[in-house]
Amino acid sequence: MRKILNVAHVYMILGLVSGLYYREITKLTGFTGDTQLGVVHTHLLALGMLFFLVVLALEKLFELTSVRLFGWFFWIYNAGLAVTVAMMTLHGTLTVLGRPSGELIAIVSGLGHILLTVGLILLFVTLGKRIPAKSAPASDPAEAQPSAL
Repeated sequence: MRKILNVAHVYMILGLVSGLYYREITKLTGFTGDTQLGVVHTHLLALGMLFFLVVLALEKLFELTSVRLFGWFFWIYNAGLAVTVAMMTLHGTLTVLGRPSGELIAIVSGLGHILLTVGLILLFVTLGKRIPAKSAPASDPAEAQPSAL
């Protein structure tokens, strides 16, 4: 559980620093247009910090780390978020500096999103393994009669 909390904390710090970076680079360059830098901090805080705080609560309730797939989810999701945010930061910085960004940035960003998706699928599979299916209660013949409308 400590590892999950630490990751949430790191994403909080990165989210705050990225907001500061956005503000300062646009102020220094006099940039006033739209750039992806404006949403990097939001992605880090929502998909990083808040997401892992939710995972921490789910771990407390369902002991997700007891499932082998949890490790795969953890590393794949984090890799996907790191790649996605790095490409957003690179693309946004190039935009602010007035330089073109190549197609490679979009391709690598797409790979980051694919890793995020795979990570989310692994999280839901892990949850499915830890949350038992609802079993049908023993039927009582008196309850089996349809109710009158």
